[in-house]
Amino acid sequence: MTSFFDTAFILNSCMLGAGLAMDAFSVSMANGLNEPDMPAGRSALIAGTFSFFQFLMPMIGWICVHTILEMFLGFGKLIPWIALILLGYIGGKMLIEGIRSNSSLPEESSAVTFSGLMLQGIATSIDALSVGFTIADYGLSAAFAASLIIAAVTFVLCAVGIRIGRVFGMKLAGKASILGGVILIVIGLEIFFRGIL
Repeated sequence: MTSFFDTAFILNSCMLGAGLAMDAFSVSMANGLNEPDMPAGRSALIAGTFSFFQFLMPMIGWICVHTILEMFLGFGKLIPWIALILLGYIGGKMLIEGIRSNSSLPEESSAVTFSGLMLQGIATSIDALSVGFTIADYGLSAAFAASLIIAAVTFVLCAVGIRIGRVFGMKLAGKASILGGVILIVIGLEIFFRGIL
């Protein structure tokens, strides 16, 4: 039986959270690059969105393992494709906007929209569905606690990623949107090839 007061449980959940949050960290950095003047509240909203999805996906995975395992196994093969399509779409859009703004007069980089942020949250956390298998032997309360720890680690890492992106975004000026778009496309490809291979 797993206790959520156990040091090993907390440490394992933190390490799992750090591993799962790397894509969200990179996308947060891209968002910071694209929006160097981002206010603190918006930064918290972006980090919170990634954190929410990193909490939600392992819980959905855990529920699937305990209820509809066969359907989940079939869906698992689609995860790399979904991540590639979503991040490729968002990254391509940022890339095109960055190229257009560089070829005309310099203008303010457009912030990621709410729907874009939701797509980023889903794309970077969809592989966390498979965490439901690794925590399948946990009871509901332990799975919930593990997911909360994963979410907390994600929030911290994403807030740091946004801050790093903002610092570099101010230095890169008009090229930040292009770099942010390239980062998103590369992350999508990385998730795709990791999932396929």
